[in-house]
Amino acid sequence: MRSITPTGSTASTRTGDTAQIERLFIDFLAAWTAGDAESFGALFTDDSDYVSYDGTIARGRREHQHNHDKLFRGVLAGSALVGDLESVRYLTPDVAIVYGTASVLMPWRSRLPKRRLSRQTIVVVRTEAGWKISAIHNGRVRPVTVPEPDAFPSKMSQLMARIAHRVKTPATIDPTVH
Repeated sequence: MRSITPTGSTASTRTGDTAQIERLFIDFLAAWTAGDAESFGALFTDDSDYVSYDGTIARGRREHQHNHDKLFRGVLAGSALVGDLESVRYLTPDVAIVYGTASVLMPWRSRLPKRRLSRQTIVVVRTEAGWKISAIHNGRVRPVTVPEPDAFPSKMSQLMARIAHRVKTPATIDPTVH
């Protein structure tokens, strides 16, 4: 686990905050692994957003708790959430961005499949009850290299773009049309 170690006059406060945020991430993994939807939901703010690996979005702590209750009693029963906190970056004294990686380990597996590794981008906020998750975006880790401009895929795309621009008149090319 890597985290930012602050320096200066706020170092001791930030160090304490970072420890609390690290604990929040550990509690996130533990609540999942325990199949405890109530504890899982308690980690979120009432108005939080949760974007799943497939792009679906759930809004609000109650919805996260409800969805995960169904998952923990259904398709993810007995699963463990295994992961690492990568970093904590403070935007303000009361808001931080947390990056972590995690994967669901199903009970019949002894190893985590690489294709199931996800990266979480988590916005945490300080509340009266401590640090809570305000937003989370969970995306699969499937690195794709960016081709060089002179590589074959780039050359093909450039060629197709030239052909498309010759076929279409400038009046028919509208970048605002989806």
